This record gives sequence, structure tokens and C-alpha cells, in this order.
Amino acid sequence: MWKTASLLICLVLVLATLGVIMLASASGVQGESRYHNANHFLIRQVVWLALAGAGGVAAARIDYHRLRWLAVPLVAFVVVLLVMCLIPGVGLLINGSRRWLGMGFANFQPSELAKFAVVLFLAWWVKRNERRVTTIRDGVVIPMGVMGFVLLLIFLEPDYGTTMLIGAVGMAVLFLGGTRLSYLTIISAACLCLFAVAIAHDPNRLGRFLAFLHPERYAEDQAFQLTQGINAFVSGGPYGTGLGHGMQKQYYLPEAHTDFILPIIAEELGFGASIGVLLLFLGIFVCGIAIVVRARDTFGRLLAFGITLTLTLQAMLNIGVVTGCLPTKGLALPFISYGGSSMVMSGIMIGVLVNVALHAGGLIEDEDTREIKDRLRTI
Repeated sequence: MWKTASLLICLVLVLATLGVIMLASASGVQGESRYHNANHFLIRQVVWLALAGAGGVAAARIDYHRLRWLAVPLVAFVVVLLVMCLIPGVGLLINGSRRWLGMGFANFQPSELAKFAVVLFLAWWVKRNERRVTTIRDGVVIPMGVMGFVLLLIFLEPDYGTTMLIGAVGMAVLFLGGTRLSYLTIISAACLCLFAVAIAHDPNRLGRFLAFLHPERYAEDQAFQLTQGINAFVSGGPYGTGLGHGMQKQYYLPEAHTDFILPIIAEELGFGASIGVLLLFLGIFVCGIAIVVRARDTFGRLLAFGITLTLTLQAMLNIGVVTGCLPTKGLALPFISYGGSSMVMSGIMIGVLVNVALHAGGLIEDEDTREIKDRLRTI
């Protein structure tokens, strides 16, 4: 699996490099306006990228089997952080949501850590209860109860996009682990109904949904960002306006360096570049599934599957939003959008995925193999 791991790393490096280049172009106006430094966001992103690389290398070197001991403590830690986000005066209120904790030099978004924590917990739980995962108690009540509580806290921030992402990934992990499809279908239907009721009673989210259905009616308010994003795709054409020569980043597209960075790529580098980004994420998905198939145990298989699905599904949701195929959700484009929490956690998850691949290829001995060899040496 060394070739698969190497290809995976190369794909991520290409995305990260593209992200740095495009961030230098897309964030200059905002940086100059808000911080009197056109390179403000670029410098910080390079720092986050370095931390993500360090975290990824560390995760790739640590036997992923040891992560089993972190499953419960990490989820508990995430719950504490998410509760802190909801406390006025502790969690930072930005754009009507309490998703961040101030750390002085930066803001931390606990829901990014929750993505990995939930996958890790579910992989550990299914492995621990392999023979009983088809029962309601061990296949639904306990794992779904833990995941549901985490999702409730994220939902209350509110962060509907991350709630849906983690929920979908969690359901998929449980299904792969052996939970009955009938149970998951019923729960999914119930959750969708609750989601619909919540959106109907939230004027802001309802406005976003209506803007998605009728963007032409809300082009000056709720659908303004989407409209400008589509304009960027159109103005870029097949070859683009040239790096640094896009117009939408000139205050037309408010989130040009974060969630809506793909339209800037399309505008300046052309439609082919945006297709290239899509293909790079498809490559990550293929590499991830190859690692899942070759994983040596249930825990590694589910962990790799959850990580692969988290990163690639988030990318697809982001692409769906900026192209008008999905309502606005506020999800970053992994490895490209500006954001420290997302970048660092994505790097760590890639490191864990690489570690599973190296174990699958026999390039790293797992704990069980070492224990057997140690016993043989004593004979």
C-alpha cells in the first residue's frame, strides 16, 4: 500500500499548494481592508499548513490501534468544548453562530475536532461489539445516542452543514460496521423531518433554502453570494481571466478566501481548473477506498472509511453549494479554503489514513503482530 499512501500524500500536497496560491490571490483585498496587510490571511494559512503537516506526520507514525484508547476521552473532550461554545461570554458569537472558542492568537472550532472524534468513537465501538452490532442496543441506541448528543450541540450553535456531514458519515460507518439498514433508514427519516421543522422555524435558514430554490428572487440578499459565485464561474470561461486578475474577490464575493474559493479558482484559472480540483478529490476518495479494502482489521477499515468519507463528502457538499446545486451550508473546501481548525484536523486525518495504509501493506507491524513475535521469541 506504499504506492497508494504516496499517491494520497501527493494529491493532498497538490490541493494544499493550489490553496496557498489561490489564497494569495483571493484574500489580498480582505487582508488589506481589515488588517492593513494584504498577506495577513496568506501568512496565517501557511502557519496552519505547517501545523497540519506536522500533525499529519505525527499521526502517520503513531500506530492507529493506539487511538482506540482515545475514543471515549476524545468524544467527552469534544462535548465539553461544544458546551463551552454555547455559553455566552465563553463561545465567540460570529455571524449569528457560536462555533468558536477564542485562543488569543486564533479561534478554534471544536466541530472540526468532532468530525474525527465521532468517526474514531464509532469505529472503536463497532470493533468492540462486532458480534452484537446488529442489535438495537449496541448497533443503534448507544452509538447513535453518543453521536446524536454531539450533533445536537453542533446543531444548537447553529451549524447545520457540519451536523448533516457528521450525521451522514456516522450512519455510513455504522452501516459498514453491520448495523441493520432498516434501523438506519428509520432514524435518518426521523432526523430529516426534525431538520425540516427546524429550518421552517429559523428565518435565516429558511431564507437560505428559499434563495436556493429561487435565486433570482433573492439575488440582492440571501442569494447574493451564490449569484456572485455563479458569475465568477461564468466570467472565468474555459481559460480564466488569469491568476490575480479576477474581479469577484473585489468585495463582490464576501467569502472569496473561505467557503467560496472554488469560484475564484474557476474565474482566474478557468473551468478546467475547477474540474481538476474535483478530480483531485475523486483521487483521494479512490485512494481512501483502496486503503479501506486492504485494511487489516475492522477498526482500521471503519476508521479509514470514516475519514475518507468525511473529507470527500465535505468537498462535494462545498462544490454543490458554490455551484448552486445545494443550499448554502458554510462548509470549507478541505486543504484549499482558509481556516486553521479545518486545515489542521484535515492534515491529522490524512496522517491517520496513511498509517492505516502502511499497516495494511505490512510496512508497519501492528501491536498484535509484535505481540505474537515477542511470544515466539520466548519459546
